[in-house]
Amino acid sequence: MNHILNSIPSPSVNDITIGNVTIRYYALFIIIGIVIAISISALRLKQRGGSAGAAVDIAIWTVPFGIVGARFYHVITHFNDYFGAGKDPMTALYIWNGGLAIFGGLLFGALGAWIGARQAGIRFLAYADALVPGLLIAQAVGRLGNYFNNELFGIPTTLPWGLEIQPGNEAYPVGLPQGLLFHPTFLYEMIWSLLGVGLVLFIERKFKLQWGKTFATYLMFYSFGRIFIESIRIDPAYIILGLRTNVWSAIVGFLIGAALFYRQSRKHTGIEQSPYILGREPQAAGEQAAVAATELESEEVETA
Repeated sequence: MNHILNSIPSPSVNDITIGNVTIRYYALFIIIGIVIAISISALRLKQRGGSAGAAVDIAIWTVPFGIVGARFYHVITHFNDYFGAGKDPMTALYIWNGGLAIFGGLLFGALGAWIGARQAGIRFLAYADALVPGLLIAQAVGRLGNYFNNELFGIPTTLPWGLEIQPGNEAYPVGLPQGLLFHPTFLYEMIWSLLGVGLVLFIERKFKLQWGKTFATYLMFYSFGRIFIESIRIDPAYIILGLRTNVWSAIVGFLIGAALFYRQSRKHTGIEQSPYILGREPQAAGEQAAVAATELESEEVETA
């Protein structure tokens, strides 16, 4: 018990086998997070006057774009891990081994969501607002996969919640003495994301955030915390002007959120009446269909 209280042990397994199927915990938690995000976004979009089914339709675009983007961003920022002498380029496709960068997922996922939203007749920012709480929970759940993969930990620490990494593990930093404990940065991000759910929802209700301002608040909140969490990570990363690439990504994410919040606050001062694109509301679509049918009947009568 004393040992447990003075450190966090790392899991000795990272998968589960059911029959002939082996499931990596990393992939399992990613899938659970996706299901949670879709479910919550569907509920919130319906509460805002949209269709729950539209959220699912948009997710069909968002999820694959987000996964591809997350992996692409990770690979290009860890290029030497996959390409070069003695490396197997095919491992760049092995997402079950870990390596999905959230900022890449956000960028490409946003593109997929925009396409899906246009297809569904929903305004992109209305969907983004609906997605925020589920997205934060999904990010928190996904970090459990990093725990089972023994990855995303920080610099050595003597704090009682230091993470154990076995010296024989390939993730153990080269050149450091054995027996050290490390900051569990994946845990810090889990806690930060879960705190964000409550905080963002409180701010949304307190100030009646609409028109993409909930999403903007998420970008600022998440990116702000990520700047500090990323700064104590110990895994190899490209350094630009003394900062890790993900720190720069977090800074850019915060600035985009701030700019979006400012723009939407000035552009939209009224109440958001509908999440639908103007003219794409179900009622409007029904009326248009009725008018078209009437015109067609008139033409048939004239022809007769």
